[in-house]
Parts: sequence; C-alpha cells; structure tokens
Amino acid sequence: MYNIIYTILLFNILIITFKMFKKYKVDNLQALIVNYLTAAICSYFFLEQDFSLNYVVNSEWLYHAMIIGTLFIVVFNFYAFGTQKVGIAVTTVANKMSLIIPVCAALILYPEENTFDALKGVAFFLALAGIYLSSTRGGKLSFDKKYLWLIILVFVGQGISDSIFNDFAQQFPDEGGYLFFMVLFFMASISGILILSAKSVRSKNPLQIRSLFWGIVFGVPNFFSLVFFLKALGDPKLTSSIVFPLVSMGVVVSSSVIGLFLFKENLTRNNWIGIILSICAIYIFTY
Repeated sequence: MYNIIYTILLFNILIITFKMFKKYKVDNLQALIVNYLTAAICSYFFLEQDFSLNYVVNSEWLYHAMIIGTLFIVVFNFYAFGTQKVGIAVTTVANKMSLIIPVCAALILYPEENTFDALKGVAFFLALAGIYLSSTRGGKLSFDKKYLWLIILVFVGQGISDSIFNDFAQQFPDEGGYLFFMVLFFMASISGILILSAKSVRSKNPLQIRSLFWGIVFGVPNFFSLVFFLKALGDPKLTSSIVFPLVSMGVVVSSSVIGLFLFKENLTRNNWIGIILSICAIYIFTY
C-alpha cells in the first residue's frame, strides 16, 4: 500500500511541475525529451547488474519497453493536441477513464489473481463516476465531434500503455528492473526526438535552456513514480485490477485538493461529489 501512496505523491509532483511549464513558457516536447533522457540516466545509476547490450537485445521484455516508451511520447502529443482542440476536461477524462482497459485486460489475462465480485463492481462504478465528476467543471462534456478520433486515441493509447506495463509486471517480476526502465525511457526519448525533428522541418524551434532545466526537474520524479508504480503492480497483496483504480482516484482527489489550496482553483459542487465518491471507492477497494 505504501508503494501506491508514493506513486500518487510523485504523480502530484509531476502535475505541479507540469503547471510550471506553462508559467515559464517551456516547450513541452523539448522538456519531455530531456525528462526521458534524465529518467534513463537515473535508471542506469540504479542498475543492479552490468549493462549488457546482448542481454537487452535477447530479453523477452524488450518489446514491452519499446512499445511503452513509444506510446509515452505519442500519447502525450495526442493529449496536448486534444487539450487545444476539445479542451482540458474532455481530454483528461479520456486519459483517466482509460483505466478501464488495463483493469479489463487484467481480469481476462490473470483471472486467478483478479477476482471481480459485486462489491468490487460497485467500487469500480464509483471510481469511474468520481473521476468523471472530479475532472469536469460544468458536469457535461461537449466538443466538436470531428475530433472524436483524438479522444479515442488518448483513451486507447493510454489504456494499452498501462496494460502492457502491467503485463511486464506480472510476467517478469524478477527480471529487467531498472534495465527495463532505462530501455523504456531511452526509447521514449528517441521517439520524441523523431517527432521534434519532423516538427522542426515545418517550423524551426531552437532548443531552450529552460526546457533543459525543467526537463531534468521533471525527469527525476517521473523515474521514481514508475518505479513505485511497478512495485505496486508486483505486490502479491494487491491485484492490478485494484492498483489502477486506486492510483487514478488518488491522483484525481489529491490533485484537486492541491489545485484548491496551492493554485486557488475553484471546485464545483460536482467536483466535491466526485471527490467524495472517489474516497468511498478507495475505502471499498482498500478494506
């Protein structure tokens, strides 16, 4: 349970840091590339064995790391584009609701470890309702239907990424470790560089010193957040169908509270109802 708490705290640090990107006019893509390179370097320093390229190439988890790393940067770009075209609320709900995919995948692939009874069903329904209400301001989601494909890509992309991450945690609990993270983050940075290069052809955007700084600041907690998330998924006392809702709800509730007190963001009645529903779901899942 401590790993889930650490994961939620670190995710909130990432949210606060990301808000600084906008305040200091940081180039998101540049900072993210630096962030992933920083996380890859952190992974290298924590390696418990000597780095071996031959071992990495022949490892069974290599494709897990490559796919997740690519999806990290691709989904973020869809998310950023979605906030511009359909708004933050709609895109955030699509991103958070994607927990449906890894939970369903866990129930199908690992039924012996993930039972789904009536009480858990109630908690899961409360979790979805809580996330929806906590993430919206007006209580309704309206957007230009021609961008529905963008919402679907955010939802599916994040869901697939989380599902593959969980599959790695279940299949290789004692393999890879920090080496897996190093490959994953390196792949994410390479994918980001390719996207940045393609964008630079259309509009030249010089490298910003502030992007380097904030990328490093973002990369350290990003590394540790995934380390603790992986430990939570590998905890024999917890099932992955519980970990994903707990982390999602924990991040939504705590980030709402942080936004209220730290950034003076107003919470609507629906937001408070969502927070209460999420707390109820967390209590049921936990106890």
